Amino acid sequence: MAHDILFEPVKMGTQTLKNRIMMAPLTRLRAVEPGDVPITWAAEYYSQRAGAGLVITEATQVSFQAKGYAGAPGLHTQDQVTAWKAIVDNVHAKGGKIVVQLWHTGLVSHESVQPERRAPISASDVDVGIRTSLRDSDNQAIRADATPPRPASLDEIQQVVTDFAHATKCAQEAGFDGIEIHGAHGYLLHQFWAKHTNQRDDEYGGSRENRARLTLDVIDACAEAWDADHVGIRISPLGTFNNVEGGYEEDDNIWLIEQINKRGLMYLHLSEPDWAGGTPYSDEFRQRVRDAFDQTIIAAGGYDADKAEKNIKAGYIDAVAFGRDYLANPDLAERIQEGAPLNEQHPESFYGGSTVGYTDYPFMDQAQ
Repeated sequence: MAHDILFEPVKMGTQTLKNRIMMAPLTRLRAVEPGDVPITWAAEYYSQRAGAGLVITEATQVSFQAKGYAGAPGLHTQDQVTAWKAIVDNVHAKGGKIVVQLWHTGLVSHESVQPERRAPISASDVDVGIRTSLRDSDNQAIRADATPPRPASLDEIQQVVTDFAHATKCAQEAGFDGIEIHGAHGYLLHQFWAKHTNQRDDEYGGSRENRARLTLDVIDACAEAWDADHVGIRISPLGTFNNVEGGYEEDDNIWLIEQINKRGLMYLHLSEPDWAGGTPYSDEFRQRVRDAFDQTIIAAGGYDADKAEKNIKAGYIDAVAFGRDYLANPDLAERIQEGAPLNEQHPESFYGGSTVGYTDYPFMDQAQ
């Protein structure tokens, strides 16, 4: 059997996953609007990929204000909970485990998807010149310049924390096996952490303790809403994503990971920068992360099975999340196990659209 170590069980909080091959969160922009309710086809899409040790859903809004992309789903209304429950039940019926990734996009948004068409919030009014995705008259995804952000008020910051906690409770009601806080890729929590976008002079700006405050407050609120054993977080230290510079201050990022570690979360999910053209992690940095975090570490970004095996054997990480390979190969874990070739990806159907390029990628035993 190829890559045996990838098929060993691994702990996730108090749960045990059947293998170390995870499905990374993959934005698909197929939710029903208005209401941001997951499309019914999503139940088949996610359950097709239940062979993963863990399925991590596409990024999912914690409120209507958190929305940045037309067609992204939410998890904060009863209709959304009902739709997600059907998805979760399908994954569980196939023997899989599934967590929902919760986000607030912050400045990566457009007034047309915001309540009352207001400008999106961020740490400060820094315009990074980013683009987002909207829908045209044919319901197809199109790119558009984001609306310049406004600084979040203290009341709005507290509401963000409350919204993450509420979405966590909704996830528990829907039957998920946990939640993943999206603290990466230049979205709101990352915008508060990055000096590039945080120019505040209050308790949420300036020092690293202040810039990390929102992220840590959100973690604490989600853990209180459920428990730490059902809360993970994704971060993207050392890189630039969505034009938000994460910076190369290794000491600050290790400090942040140490603060996260104190919360006893079920896992830390690292999005490495090389998939987006950034500088790969050094082995020295990987070891510093390993030393700073006691629980399960999942890594993603530019991985194949060989790189996954290498870094797991070295002890730097415990599992690997595959993104676009899982998009095009619903049975990716099984293909890796058999050493089978992978399907060709079809980028034109990654975002928005129908079941084409969504639930119709063939399994190994189907005609190509």
